[in-house]
Amino acid sequence: MTSRSILQVFDQYQKARIAFVQTVADLAIRPQNVEILNQARVIDLLRPLISDICMQIQQCAIIALGRLVNHDPKIAQQILNQDFLPVLIHDLDKQNKYHKKAVLFVLRSLCKHDANMAMAVVTSGGLEALIICLEDFEPMVKENAAWALGYIARGSPSLAQSVVDTGALPLLVLCLQEPEITLKQIGASSLSDIAKHSIELAQSVVDAGAVPHFAKNLNNPDEKLKKQVLHGLSCIAKHSNDLAEVVVEAEIFPNVLIHMAHACPAVRKNAACLVRDVVKHSLELTQLVVNTGGIGAVIEYMAQSLEESKVPCITACGYISGHSDLLAMSVIGCQGVIQLKTILDESEDDATLCVTAWALGQIGKHSPEHSKAVAAAGVFPKLLSLYLAYNSSEDLKYKCKVALKQCLQKCLMLSALEPLLNDCPKNILKYVLGQFSKVLPNDAKARRLFVTSGGLSKVQEIDAEPGSTLLEYITIINSCFPEEIVRYYSPGYPDTLLEKVEQYSPQMMTILRETDVKNTDAQTHDTPTQDTSNNSQEMNLVESQSLLF
Repeated sequence: MTSRSILQVFDQYQKARIAFVQTVADLAIRPQNVEILNQARVIDLLRPLISDICMQIQQCAIIALGRLVNHDPKIAQQILNQDFLPVLIHDLDKQNKYHKKAVLFVLRSLCKHDANMAMAVVTSGGLEALIICLEDFEPMVKENAAWALGYIARGSPSLAQSVVDTGALPLLVLCLQEPEITLKQIGASSLSDIAKHSIELAQSVVDAGAVPHFAKNLNNPDEKLKKQVLHGLSCIAKHSNDLAEVVVEAEIFPNVLIHMAHACPAVRKNAACLVRDVVKHSLELTQLVVNTGGIGAVIEYMAQSLEESKVPCITACGYISGHSDLLAMSVIGCQGVIQLKTILDESEDDATLCVTAWALGQIGKHSPEHSKAVAAAGVFPKLLSLYLAYNSSEDLKYKCKVALKQCLQKCLMLSALEPLLNDCPKNILKYVLGQFSKVLPNDAKARRLFVTSGGLSKVQEIDAEPGSTLLEYITIINSCFPEEIVRYYSPGYPDTLLEKVEQYSPQMMTILRETDVKNTDAQTHDTPTQDTSNNSQEMNLVESQSLLF
């Protein structure tokens, strides 16, 4: 057998291996093929090929492995159980860029499934390999390394701290300064995944100098980069007032407000989240945002955004209103209450309704004027209906109750309070009656309207427990009216009148009158004092008859 024929056997074997791994890699692209490949024990067949002497076969096998892991967590667990990682990351720094990219794809696919797999990658030495690749000259290698680091940091605060401890932050900040847009995007995303967990990790990101580069990249026209930058700034600002001040000092306003009108929905939403995370901390930061047109931008976006994007704007509106009565009045002046009422009427999402009820409470809690604006929009009946609805969540019921309490305790608009007397539960009714007990003693016109509109009658129908606050308010209200009026509107009083009518006898009244006349004639010579007495008795009888009718 000639040497040529012998070499041809090896050549055929290599071509067959290449064809096999390429076919498996192509099949692994489709998720529906993964289960069939797993049943064919494809992992066992790929294991020797990732260490093949042919570099092309190695790379194709690793790519196929990465696609399988990316689609199925079960296969990812098999990879960990069979100790693939030490083989994959061995001498990774000495491999070419294509090999590094393939291995990083596997690591990234493992880390994205859950924190336990990310921890397994870290304990297997994968984190050090990622840092080495992040220092690589090739942009595509750095992209995949930063991507994998982001998935690790996303898993848990301890994993994010591990990423920080290995010195990844300065390298990720450098990614923001690279000319490649995708590298900037992934670098910003990874920094966001680190900063979101805690104030300490966010401070580490700030100390690494990320904020100025975030602010600079906000002017980049790329939508995905804008989205990641806004998210990163939000993850930093949300933790504390000091960190929010660092973000604001980067002079991102009013640029952020402009982005709330961006064409990309994700950019608009992240800009709204950043505004929310800044204004929630202090009056000073809120005033800065408001001075750059924040209230108008928030309310306009709230009116135009989709359901899932309304929540950060509504929350920001609530924070702004809660800081001071002047800011709350500015929200009212920009038709904020009207817009929030519209959301209450139209939305069916529980989270949206919860935050809307809370925001309305923040607006109306300051003064009677603020509460009047909320009441005039017809908010009270809607909040009450949501509170009483059987399908409302406990959180929604609690938010509605608190909002009603905050607004009712300030409301002096009796026309808005009176409809609540019908179906209001006692734990909210006491706040309604409390306001009536404050207004009615000093307002004669209000007392008259309270009687003619049926409010006094409704109050008499309330069953209050002895010694309760509710009974105390009812007593105060009743004391504002004559006793006869209160008795007239008490339950059962019309029946009492009818019984008196039935018991009344006209014949008896005639006999009594004739008797009185005879007594009067017989006593013509009596003293004037006796006449006065008889006349007085007759007058009392007439008065009693008139009262009866």
